[in-house]
Amino acid sequence: MTITEKILAAHAGKEEVVPGELVNARVDLVLANDITAPIAIREFERIGANKVFDPDRIAFIPDHFAPQKDIKAAEQCKLLRAFSHKNRLSLYFEVGRMGVEHALLPEQGLVLPGELVIGADSHTCTYGALGAFATGVGSTDVAAAMATGQCWFKVPESMKFIYYGKLGQWVGGKDLILYTIGDIGVDGALYRAMEFEGETIRTLPMHGRLTMCNMAIEAGGKCGIIVPDEITEAYVKTRAKRPYRFYNSDDDATYVDIREYDCSKIEPLVACPHLPSNVRPAKELADITIDQVVIGSCTNGRLEDLREAARVIKGRKVNPNVRMIVIPATQWIYREAMREGLLEIFIEAEAVVSTPTCGPCLGGHMGILAKGERAIATTNRNFVGRMGHPESEVYLSNPAVAAASAVFGRIALPEEVGL
Repeated sequence: MTITEKILAAHAGKEEVVPGELVNARVDLVLANDITAPIAIREFERIGANKVFDPDRIAFIPDHFAPQKDIKAAEQCKLLRAFSHKNRLSLYFEVGRMGVEHALLPEQGLVLPGELVIGADSHTCTYGALGAFATGVGSTDVAAAMATGQCWFKVPESMKFIYYGKLGQWVGGKDLILYTIGDIGVDGALYRAMEFEGETIRTLPMHGRLTMCNMAIEAGGKCGIIVPDEITEAYVKTRAKRPYRFYNSDDDATYVDIREYDCSKIEPLVACPHLPSNVRPAKELADITIDQVVIGSCTNGRLEDLREAARVIKGRKVNPNVRMIVIPATQWIYREAMREGLLEIFIEAEAVVSTPTCGPCLGGHMGILAKGERAIATTNRNFVGRMGHPESEVYLSNPAVAAASAVFGRIALPEEVGL
């Protein structure tokens, strides 16, 4: 079996499972945010459930429209808080303690190798970087799981992506996953497990792995997953809040498709409007002017991402025709970036720094685009109207390209600032 099939089998209490099989499986963690949890809460109450299956296994994180942007958002967040207090949820994260959910939970040691995690947010697939089976589900499935501790799944087929070769300068996990999506398309892994492996992955730091698994959904994937190794162990051993288990894929496991990529040939990439698969080399887009730069999100808002952007923009200024918004993904990242002087670098460059929020990524707040405006962002989606007006445009890149673009007011490479 593949790692995905082994984890599903273990949680379904079965010796083995096969692709296409329907299983009921025990969940280790249930997640929802300020947009999706209110729906789940109403369904939970509608079915007559009077208590949650485990108050330590349900995480509510208000991060999309929080800090509350208007009255409706405030009411949504209030509903989360009231339900969490009523049910004594230990994993309710109020503003000031919260962060972007998919950065916060790994950081806090609350998602671990070998676990089965569901979340009412499509980017729950991020946690596959830790060797977990993690996937987004609907709010009604979250409601049922909150009551029963179980969820149903169709066991997905698996695709294997093998990456080899040394990464070039300024090339990281964001470029690898953009390259992959550009190759297979936004439905190329529809309801499949995307298993990433190879010598390049084995040396890829955890923040790069999290970025890759985060965007598996952008190829239609049911999950992204990486077999855990020494890098995984180093990341989780000091964080883990409970025991965990490493699973691997058998040598004779079956994959519906296997693809190999020579990473030494991959350069900094940009996904152009209006699909994450519309990928082109950044160097070919120097004629694209921009109005806004966003560094952050569950894709690239981690400390290493901020370091990369700060290295590019240090001692320089944001172009006078551009606004640059930097959003550390969690309070811990914010504090560490402050200690390292990264926030000072951004502010000296005349960027703004926000408290943790999903904000502009989904066109929520803290960076909405007007008609005709263009943004380059380290986020994960660039659909029509994703960040604001339906006649705006979003380009997706890694943090270094985004920071260089802020300096020049157009899509640019870090080399252009002399690095």
